[in-house]
This record gives sequence, C-alpha cells and structure tokens, in this order.
Amino acid sequence: MKIINIQTDKIKNIFETLALHLGGKITCDLEEYTLEFHNASAQGSIIGASFNDAISYMQFDMTFSDEVRMNIANLNASPVYFAYCSEGNLSHRFSVLEEEKKLEMFQTAILSAREKEENVLLFEKGIKTKFTLITVGNQSGAMDQTNSLNTKVKETFFENNSQENFFYLGSYRRIAEKIEQLSSITQTGIVRHLLKEGILRIILATEIQQHADDLATASKDFSCLTLREMEEIKELSETIQSNPEEAFTIKWLSKKSGLSPNKLQEGFKMIHNRTVNDFITHTRVLKAEILIRTSDLNISEVVYCIGFTSRSYFSKIFKQKFNCSPKEYKINLNPLAITA
Repeated sequence: MKIINIQTDKIKNIFETLALHLGGKITCDLEEYTLEFHNASAQGSIIGASFNDAISYMQFDMTFSDEVRMNIANLNASPVYFAYCSEGNLSHRFSVLEEEKKLEMFQTAILSAREKEENVLLFEKGIKTKFTLITVGNQSGAMDQTNSLNTKVKETFFENNSQENFFYLGSYRRIAEKIEQLSSITQTGIVRHLLKEGILRIILATEIQQHADDLATASKDFSCLTLREMEEIKELSETIQSNPEEAFTIKWLSKKSGLSPNKLQEGFKMIHNRTVNDFITHTRVLKAEILIRTSDLNISEVVYCIGFTSRSYFSKIFKQKFNCSPKEYKINLNPLAITA
C-alpha cells in the first residue's frame, strides 16, 4: 500500500505532495492545477483549484497500480467535505483506527472530522475511479468567522454536533450533471475560473437542498433502480453526449439497455434531473454552443450537425438557455452565458 500524508490545505502544496509520491507532471492555468500520470504508480489525472469563501475542489480520474491511502490532516478549523463518486468506488474513515465506510458509484457523502482527526481516503488497486471532493473551509487568518460559509454550512448540517465526526451518505441524484460540467468546460483563464466557481456554488446549494429533502422524507431509498441499471443509464448518457446528432428514441434506448421506458425515465430524472428527451435536447444545445464558439460553421450548418431539422425550433430553445439567439451569440461570443 502506498501512503500519502497531506499536511496542507493549500491546493498548490497538495499537488506538489501528490506529485512527490506518485510522479507525473503538474500544469497550471490561473491557479487551477492539473497533475497527469502515465507511469508505474498510476494512470489518469487529478485536477483542482480554490476559490473565494475558501471553496476548493479536486477531481480524480485515476487507476492506481497499488492500494493508496491518503491521510488528509485536519488543519485549523475543520473543513466540510462534499464527496461524489461517478465511477468505481473508494472508502473513507476518520483516522487509521476508525471503521471504513464505502462510497459506491452514484453515491455522495458529506463529512467533517473533529479537531485533530484525519480524513482517510482509500483507493483500491486497479479500479478506475472518478471522484470529486469539494471542500468548504474557513479562510486562513480571517477576522470574523461567524458569517463564513464554513460556519453556515456546519450550522445547516451538524446542528449542535459540530465537535464530533460527521458522515452522511446520500444519493447522486440532482448533482451528476453539474459534476460533469466541471470536467467539460473548454474555456481557459479567468472565464474558466469563474465558470467553475459558479458551478461549485450551484452544487453546494443543491446539496444543501437535497439533504433537507432527505431528512424530510426520513429515507434514503429514493429509487428502485439497481446499480447495474444505473450503470446502463450512465452508458446511455455517454452515448448521447458522444453522438448528439443521432435520432435517439425511447424505443431504441430501451432496447439497447434492456431497460423499460419507465426505468429509463426514472434513471435520467435521478442522475440528470431531466426526462430522456429533455436530456437529448439539452446535450444538443450544449454541443451547438461549442460549435458556434469554436468552429467556422454557420448557424444552419450547426443545426444540421447536432441533429435538429428546424432552425426556428433550435433558435427558440437556444435562446431559452443562453438568453440570446444563436446569431447574436456568435456575434457577441459571450462565454459567460454558459452558466445561464
């Protein structure tokens, strides 16, 4: 087992520590760090950045060659972690001697360690794992922590139990699409930084609302879908995203996956918070925005490339999402409209 001790809360230093233990090459784009591995220790990449209000995130897309244990020290005020497993699995425990809790595909966890306790992440050997960790912690040296985001989040989740270890396991619903958006942003520099910060804040707001809904229903059994069925939904989603121009139908998707139409709709609503047809349309519009922004195609050619047959219908739904027509968007090329 490879053991990595992270004794810092600074993103830059965290990546330097990871590179020291795992090798790889670090690149940086306006304080967003990327560490890519293609060696005997690991294959894949880790991306991370920090933002205002002491929000930071790291995304792992990794296959480790050996079991890996990351011991994350609890420095100063205890941060709150929001964890999401998109593929594979991993385990968590508080300190070396605590009980392990497994985070499976399509699951989320909210956790915080008491003072001087560690958060320990355990990655299995040879398992491709996609994992997102969002951290909310107090700003170092801040004069007034009373109104900090960290304090408000703790008040929301922990009530009077903030001095104890906290671990809450929930479902991946509502948040999957936003997690994917973090990885799919193509802009660079300040635009990329602002877009990612906006998405992270939406994720946190959604997580807080979802947690409240979970408590209101007093149950975490929100779906009768099995893990295999959820994996089928994920594969269908990736097929649609890779080929948005195809004329997908419920019948074809049902036959391909072996899932009933009702199961399809339930799965897409759970992961993407959209119906199947809404997801297809949404994916096409996002692909259209990229083509308008990055290619020399005219609007009619873009419409054809993404599988729409009516330019007027495309213009209508494009305007609903980006608050301007495709033509106006192409003229203005306002990249911040992606958050609309």
